[in-house]
Amino acid sequence: MDKRLIWLALGSFTISTEGFVISSLLPDIAKDAAISVPLAGTLITAFALAYAIGTPILATLTGEWDRRRVILWTLVFFVLGNVAAALSSSFELLLVARIVMALSSGLFAATAQGTAVALVDDHHRARAIAVVVGGTTVAVAVGAPLGALVATVAGWRGTFFAIAGLGALAGAILWYRLPRGIVGTRLPLRMRLAAALRPGVMPILVTTILALIGAFTVFAFVAPLAIEGGGLSPIALPGMLLAFGVGAVIGNIGGGQAADRFGATRTVCWSLALSAAMLVTFSLIPILLPREIAGPALMAMMVPGGIVGWAFPPAQASRIIKLAPDAAPIVLSLNASALYLGVALGAVVGAAVLRYGAPADLGVVAAAFPIIGLGVVLAGHLAARPVAMPAE
Repeated sequence: MDKRLIWLALGSFTISTEGFVISSLLPDIAKDAAISVPLAGTLITAFALAYAIGTPILATLTGEWDRRRVILWTLVFFVLGNVAAALSSSFELLLVARIVMALSSGLFAATAQGTAVALVDDHHRARAIAVVVGGTTVAVAVGAPLGALVATVAGWRGTFFAIAGLGALAGAILWYRLPRGIVGTRLPLRMRLAAALRPGVMPILVTTILALIGAFTVFAFVAPLAIEGGGLSPIALPGMLLAFGVGAVIGNIGGGQAADRFGATRTVCWSLALSAAMLVTFSLIPILLPREIAGPALMAMMVPGGIVGWAFPPAQASRIIKLAPDAAPIVLSLNASALYLGVALGAVVGAAVLRYGAPADLGVVAAAFPIIGLGVVLAGHLAARPVAMPAE
């Protein structure tokens, strides 16, 4: 394996750590900014929207630029965004800093995968992409819990400083290790839109959006769910993220294997159905169990929640590639944008639930979205079945 892939994975780990740790920082940010936790959730919504909309535009504009230069500049802006967030004197400045981080993160992710493919021969392309994307999985399992742990010691600003330092390290190594002269291919936006209009692609994108709305209605506000709903102390948040991360690693591996063995559509259906059941459980635990039991039970449920939730992305990616194998990079980027659009809408839904209800209501509301997504998948599957002609 080309060792340069490891440093690209380090970059993925860094940007993904920031993306996943923010949910545990919301209560402290809200307290310092004298705002509500639902309003602080705008930090997740703005990030996800900027990522979903900005990434395809920036990837188009920089498609023919030198990959090394693009990667270095994305990390420069990512580091500056984290430093600005750490030093921000108002919630508005923090919001702008997160948008800068989102735009740089999205372009880094797209460029890093293309660069990984260019560094290896044709027979190892899938493995190269898996190594780079693996940085995200490790960020969920290790980076986010460590970031939350840093926050308990040095405050939420300390987490942003720590991520900025890691991003600077990744940038310095990649500046030294990546070769010059690797250029990509510009893919016009009209090609991306044309791919979205292919038969069967749009239902898959809608399903991705619905699945992520459900997941992030709860995950974006896991801190109030744990503290207010489960009676846990803030020091328990790193443990909750670690439990979720362990489940995510298992689910990511298992979801890909299940898609290969049992079929991607069947795996997606099971993931959506089980996700709905898990989300309802997150609501039932604070309601039915005493607080001394509810907290540990919520923490324990994070493992199967991570397994079920993270079994969805690889299986869904397999479905959309099978549908448009000749346009795999385009449809995968569309699916990534749909994923972050779902994250943004999930944060909006979760904020509305907390504004008009309680943390224990999050799971019940969230469960409706994977159920609708399951309906979309089943409807598409039935519509695609050949209709038997009556015998004459």
